[in-house]
Amino acid sequence: MDAPACRAACCHARFLRMRPDTVAQRLLGKLLVHRTRSGVLAGRIVEAEAYLGPHHVPPDPAAHSYRGPTPRNRVLFGPAGHAYVYAIYGRSFCMNISCEPDGVAGCVLLRALEPVLGCPAMEHNRGAVGGAPHKSLTGGPGRLTQALGLSRTGHNGLDLTSSASPLQIRDDGFDALRPLVTPRIGIRHAVDWPLRFAVEGHPCVSGPRKFSQALSSF
Repeated sequence: MDAPACRAACCHARFLRMRPDTVAQRLLGKLLVHRTRSGVLAGRIVEAEAYLGPHHVPPDPAAHSYRGPTPRNRVLFGPAGHAYVYAIYGRSFCMNISCEPDGVAGCVLLRALEPVLGCPAMEHNRGAVGGAPHKSLTGGPGRLTQALGLSRTGHNGLDLTSSASPLQIRDDGFDALRPLVTPRIGIRHAVDWPLRFAVEGHPCVSGPRKFSQALSSF
């Protein structure tokens, strides 16, 4: 692992026991680190979306926890700081981080990373050519999980705050400053809620070009 990431410590669970919109903002700049048999892959979080639990008023109709706990979403109601990974379109995965106190649902969807370590392996996982733009590797929730080799069967439920976990959230002191705040994208409910947070001007932020240009005017 590179020097800054080597010095980075796992985020403490109490950092993630807050409201999802607070956690989403504070996650910007943190590192998502995946230790694999062939090496370490790491990316800096530059875009995230908050999803509120059914206890919020009003509850979030776009959240997987909206109708209460199920076998599929039970991670969201468990301790904070665990990975909630689910499949989309039958072939891609999205990764969320549980937050709020134990027994109360809430999560943050990771939408984009800046590759920090293991770019050749990320390119291989994505089927990309050498030197591919970073946005094409990790600029989107499905892209970043594929780049880091994450899946529901292998990573759902992992404790991201444990130094023994192969998948961790780490803090190397990077300051993302004040994030841009916009409505969430790619959903059909509560589309106007300002719960998407991104590092301003970062090339890895996902979404259509015209949308990224309008972020600063929201």
